[in-house]
Amino acid sequence: MAGGGNAIRGSRVGAGPMGEAERGEAAPRQAVSYFCSREHRVVVAFSVEATVPDTWDCPKCGLPASVDSDNPPPAPKIEPYKTHLAYVKERRSDKEAEDILDEALSLLRSRRKSGDLIF
Repeated sequence: MAGGGNAIRGSRVGAGPMGEAERGEAAPRQAVSYFCSREHRVVVAFSVEATVPDTWDCPKCGLPASVDSDNPPPAPKIEPYKTHLAYVKERRSDKEAEDILDEALSLLRSRRKSGDLIF
């Protein structure tokens, strides 16, 4: 291949990983341990300049974890699935539902009397 600038550059097979001399020095880091309520311990490396979060999701079980091993955060409360009807009943009283139904039925009946095609 002529030197058109399209040559793929790389290292030979088995050359080993690039060292710090080729990548530059690694930033100073700090290791922070997080603990979840299932007693998993997770160590996360942060830059010493970074703000360390109070909680971290445990990669083993997905529960929240904190740096306090004696008081890990509790598992979040999972709300059960609600149907559309359950949400509607939260917003409307039985009386409001009756009024809306009566209004819709009277409109439907008046349209049928006038000959409208209703599907």
